[in-house]
Amino acid sequence: MTSLPRILRIATRKSPLALWQTEHVADRLRALYPQLPIELVPMSTRGDEVLDRSLATVGGKGLFLKELELAMLRGEADCAVHSLKDVPMELEGPFALPAILQRADPADAFVSNLYEDIAALPHGARVGSSSLRRQAQLRAMRPDLALVDLRGNVNTRLAKLDAGEYDAILLACAGLQRLGFDARIRARLEPPWWLPAPAQGAIAIECREDDAATQALCAALDHAQTRVCVEAERAMNRALHGSCQVPVAAFAEHCDGGGLRLSGLVGSARDGRTVRGAAHGDDPDALGRRVAEQLMELGAGEFIAHA
Repeated sequence: MTSLPRILRIATRKSPLALWQTEHVADRLRALYPQLPIELVPMSTRGDEVLDRSLATVGGKGLFLKELELAMLRGEADCAVHSLKDVPMELEGPFALPAILQRADPADAFVSNLYEDIAALPHGARVGSSSLRRQAQLRAMRPDLALVDLRGNVNTRLAKLDAGEYDAILLACAGLQRLGFDARIRARLEPPWWLPAPAQGAIAIECREDDAATQALCAALDHAQTRVCVEAERAMNRALHGSCQVPVAAFAEHCDGGGLRLSGLVGSARDGRTVRGAAHGDDPDALGRRVAEQLMELGAGEFIAHA
């Protein structure tokens, strides 16, 4: 039986979605360890504070992790909860991911008060998204649209849509569903024709690599089927040296006959050109590298070099 610490302190961002995800993890741990006091340590990160520029220009999604990791190193928190799609492909420093929870809906959401789906948008409609990956796929489908950067938490983005600043916005289904905004989803943008960010919809727990006790506690929440899929997606992104400066999309799923099928995409948010690859395999790391090689052979290197 796992020996319990005196208290478990979980670092989290202060956004409503981050707090929901961390409370969800805390509730799951409380159910497993009723005698363990659990305390949330809400923190503001640079990624939350800098909202007037795109993530690609201010340092990438890793900005959402740094303060939380420093809190763990200072001994102010034992672990941290993240959206796995925000976690860099290579963890910086002595950290590990002992648990990846069962994935929620991985699809993107089309959200609009006026239009049913992308096809219904009029010529020149303003569509908000902070994601180059979403912009690249949308520009490939509808080069006539005006794509406008959109930052802030889910509530802020919905408020800007409701204020008439955009005709539509693109968000993650999982985030909307977790916050009770299911009804705002007008259409799901889903595989295979539209691909999500690597690991979208999955929650991860991070802790110090040398903290075996916390790793053991959190590992009880690990979902093996999800981990295998997101490892393939992240392996592909890692092999491409992808970041939020490069529009990279990936989705892996278990096949009925066994193994995984991984689909990947690299594109250009400037002109909507994209390349796609797909493969089937059993080893997630090898599968990710194989699809990355396909994408490079098809010209992905040009998009990466000019990102």
